[in-house]
This record gives sequence, C-alpha cells and structure tokens, in this order.
Amino acid sequence: MKDFFTSESVTSGHPDKVCDQISDAVLDAYLSLDKNSRVACECSVTKNFVLVMGEITSSAKVDVESIVRKVIKDIGYVEEGVGFSYKDVEIKQILNKQSADIALGVDNSIESKNCTINCDVLDKIGAGDQGIMFGYACNETEELMPLPIMLAHKLCKKLEEVRKNKQLDYLRPDGKGQVTVEYENGEPKRIEAVVLSSQHNEKVTTKQLRLDLKKYVIDQIIPQELVDESTKFYINPTGRFEIGGPQGDSGLTGRKIIVDTYGGKCAHGGGAFSGKDPTKVDRSACYMARYICKNIVASGMAKECEIQLAYAIGVSKPVSVRVNTFNTGKLADTEIADVIMKEFDLRPAGIIEKLSLREPVYSKTSTYGHFGKNELPWEATDKTNDLKKYF
Repeated sequence: MKDFFTSESVTSGHPDKVCDQISDAVLDAYLSLDKNSRVACECSVTKNFVLVMGEITSSAKVDVESIVRKVIKDIGYVEEGVGFSYKDVEIKQILNKQSADIALGVDNSIESKNCTINCDVLDKIGAGDQGIMFGYACNETEELMPLPIMLAHKLCKKLEEVRKNKQLDYLRPDGKGQVTVEYENGEPKRIEAVVLSSQHNEKVTTKQLRLDLKKYVIDQIIPQELVDESTKFYINPTGRFEIGGPQGDSGLTGRKIIVDTYGGKCAHGGGAFSGKDPTKVDRSACYMARYICKNIVASGMAKECEIQLAYAIGVSKPVSVRVNTFNTGKLADTEIADVIMKEFDLRPAGIIEKLSLREPVYSKTSTYGHFGKNELPWEATDKTNDLKKYF
C-alpha cells in the first residue's frame, strides 16, 4: 500500500522560533549561574517589539535585555528599517516569581511527605504539573527519527547556512521548509513534494531565487535516489516574500511543538518545551521518553516505538506508562512497559540526574528540533545492552 507523510520545519528567523530562542537563552543564563533556578520564561514578538514574561525564582541576576538583543542579532535581524532589528527593538519585561502553590508540590512530593524512614532523595521532587508526554523513535534514519522531519530540518538549516555565509546574500532570516515522503509497506520509497520558502530583499528576482534555492539548498539536502520525474518542487510559491519575521507576523514561545518533536509522526501531549526548567515534566519527561524509545529501537527490541507518560502535579512517580511498537516489538507492548519501569527511573529527580538537565544546554534545542541531535544527552544509546537481556 502507498502512503504519504508530510512534515515541516522553520528557520531560526521565524517569529515563533525567535521567541523559543529568547526563552531558552534566558533559561540557560539562569542555569549557568544557579543550577536550581526555577524558570518558566515565555516571549512574544511583533513589529519592533519583544515581550518577555513568566515566572522565575533564582539566586542569579541576569541581564535579560542584553540576552534578547544578542539572540536577535545572532539570528540575523541586523538590518534597520525593516520592522525588526536588535538595535532598535523595544523590549518589555514582566517577570514574577514561581507560584508558591506550585513550589509546594515540586519541592516536596506526595511520596516524600508520606515517607518517615529510609526515604529516597530522588522521591523528593514532585512533577511540576499534570499532563501527558510522548516519546518516539524509528529506524528510518541514522538518527532514529522519521525521515520527513529530518529532511525538513536539514533543508531549513541549509537555508540558514547559505544566508549567513553570504552565498545567497539577498536572503533574510525568515523561512520554512516542508517535505512529503511516499511510503510503501511502511518503508520510505520516494520524495513526493518539497516546499521551501525564504524571506528575501527587494533586489532579487523570483526566477533567480528559485534557481538558487533549488541548486544551493534543495539539491544539497534531498537524497537524489528518492527523487524522480514526478517529484514536485514548490519554491516561494506565492512569488514574493520580502516582508517576514516579526514584521510580517507575531510570534510566541511554544507555538511550534510539532516542529520541535517528530513532525506529527507520533502523538503529542500539547506541552511546549522552550523556556522551562527541568522540573517541568512537559519538557524533561518528553526528553526521557525519547531517550527510552531511542534505546528500545537501537537495541533491536522494536523497529518503531512510541511511549506515553502521564504525571500528576506534586507526585514523583508517573501515574501511567504506555507503549506502542506498532506490531514491530520482539515483546508484547505491555511487557516492554514493565521493562521500562524496571530499567528507567521516571521520577523528575531521576530524569534530571540521568540526563544532566541542570546544565545550560537548552539553546541547542530551540531550533531544528529537540531530537535527533547526537550531542544532546537524551540521544545517548547507552542502555541497549541492558535491554537486550530481555529478548
């Protein structure tokens, strides 16, 4: 049976991604000075304006405005007079301390409150909120990620590269990519369609831009063995894209949650990542779920794996663990769930310790996906031998 699946990605200059980068840069700044900082930092942008808001409790003192301007400059919004520039953008901050009610549950979980003897220190931290979190891995790519989202990320990253190295010096920071893959019997067969749109200045013609993006971006990334005479290419399909970034559209932290995860290939619990410290299981439990799924696939226990974790605020242990291997597992899904609970510590404190989540690594995640980057600790496959003993 033929089947099609599409995923999209965006460049660092997309308005929502500008916000994600600011939020994670603020988080990293606090964690670099105080590893126990509680941060829930969100951001919104529009024409010549940035709002930084949220709740932060920390012993650190951080110059948020300088961080904001540096992020915007590093992205490439340096051109004055186009509606958004690091030099003249207005910045407003509304930052408060974490709610005392939330802190009650995070600082002392139900398990630690009920424990009187031989208490486990990793039980102390409760989940920072209720919610459901998903992880996923499959054997379609060397990163153990779905092919459509990896190609979309690589397209957008290449688009940013040719802009920043001046190979295509008429490009501006905003851009999007999208890839449709045709599957046959569950395996990637060919590329059905590629969509690529980039902001640009007024000097370049649409014809030249389309020729350049095809040659210097698409042809460098899309595997030619998956392209045929029926593959469709849509490059700046509306023609012109001069007005972009926060001048053309407002942005908000956490509005690209499918881009950040698996491109829609698996379920999503709805929680965003950027700007949140690791006591927020919206973020840390999703990282742990990815770590588990990747090790399951890397070990050969399954070719594809999705995990759902669920938490209650103020409770350390998850209230449920569910596995779906899409009929590719060497054990029943319920058996794999039992293995997970034996082999992985799913308490927030255990997740933070195992994945070193107090370290300021989050700016690396705020563009081109939180998964599939081998330098991040939740991408390690160090548990494969432990899992192999079960099958």
